Amino acid sequence: MTTKNILKVSQLTKQVRFLLESEMRTVWLTGEISNFVAASSGHWYLSLKDERSQVKCAMFRGNNIRAKIKPNNGLQVLVKARVSLYEPRGDFQLIIEQMEDAGAGLLQQQYEALKNKLHAEGLFDLSYKKTLPEQITKVGIVTSATGAAVKDILTVLNRRDASIEAIVYPVLVQGEQASLDIANTIALANARQEVDVLIVGRGGGSIEDLWSFNEERVVRAIFDSHIPVISAVGHETDTTLADFVADMRAPTPSAAAELVSKDVQTKIDKLNKLKQQLSYSYQQVCHRNKQRIAYLQHRLSQTHPEQQILHKAQRIDELTARLTSVSSKLTSVQSQSQQYLHNRLLAVSPEHSIVQMKQTCIDLSERTQQAFNYYWQKKTADFGHLAEQLHMVSPLATIARGYGVVRDNQQNIVNSTSQVSKGEEIAVQLKDGELFAQVTEIKPK
Repeated sequence: MTTKNILKVSQLTKQVRFLLESEMRTVWLTGEISNFVAASSGHWYLSLKDERSQVKCAMFRGNNIRAKIKPNNGLQVLVKARVSLYEPRGDFQLIIEQMEDAGAGLLQQQYEALKNKLHAEGLFDLSYKKTLPEQITKVGIVTSATGAAVKDILTVLNRRDASIEAIVYPVLVQGEQASLDIANTIALANARQEVDVLIVGRGGGSIEDLWSFNEERVVRAIFDSHIPVISAVGHETDTTLADFVADMRAPTPSAAAELVSKDVQTKIDKLNKLKQQLSYSYQQVCHRNKQRIAYLQHRLSQTHPEQQILHKAQRIDELTARLTSVSSKLTSVQSQSQQYLHNRLLAVSPEHSIVQMKQTCIDLSERTQQAFNYYWQKKTADFGHLAEQLHMVSPLATIARGYGVVRDNQQNIVNSTSQVSKGEEIAVQLKDGELFAQVTEIKPK
């Protein structure tokens, strides 16, 4: 044996932990809780055991806050866990991710498995859902004859619409024979074809109490029903497979009764409301028409007689068209169409547009002339101002005040005694001519 094959204990536990976590991964198992400890950190530590073995477990705070049960020693639970190894002590353990009561947990697993199976077969597809009839006169109720559900349904139907006939198909809603009884009764109701819709359900309870409505035979019986089925199982928070396959789900049996009935009083209230709205609308139309007539009369009295004649002619055409419509709808439609086209022709007449365009041209010409005059005066004033400023800085203006400009024989301006020498000829430009001189003496400052 070579040195490289010798492991440290920590290396061994690390390799074993890696093998366990990579090979086993997540497992589901049931067992009885023992040695339960809730640490101050929020983590849970316990052992799961059966009649032959036990295994240490840990459930960390991030997972146990979602647990729906409170663990106690002796409690049978169903857990979802990862297989692992606690390296510091080399202890084989499970890291629990999910914990449920063993009974409810197994039922939930069965529920999910059957749900996935039926969903894959397409039993829950919306394309298979049937709509409720517009007029429902008979309702079939598949439930316990002595339960609170049937009483609630009948009470609601009688209160909302007493004309609806209810036929109760009594069944067992709990126990081993309940699912078979429910499925057979749904098939019987379809064979008898005496109701417009079926309400299948019961009152609330635990998952075990409602389990009959999760049985495959019941789900398939609802799917095969030619009569529309409303599922009304338990309370609003309860969900069964019957809810997924039914044509409609009601949160409670009473709500199912409301779905198949129409409140007579609600209809009366709605009709009264519509009557009030119609009366109000009629009054508003009359009021607006009166205001319109008053407005037209005022305009008629204020406009030119020619316009009054045109308006009266249009009014005569309108009244003629309306009178004609009483005798024949077709004639009325044609007359209204002609009148509409005539009005459009008057609206787009070029005469009015030409007058407006002429006036617009005149206004634009006047505005152009005014703008040009203003622009010319402004530019003339600006030119005069600039000429004055130019004259102020002109050398000719300086010469006119008695000054002269001295140039040497190269025509360069002389502004310093150092630029000329004695005996040199110079030219002096004055206002009215030039003087030519010779420098006889230079006197610097």
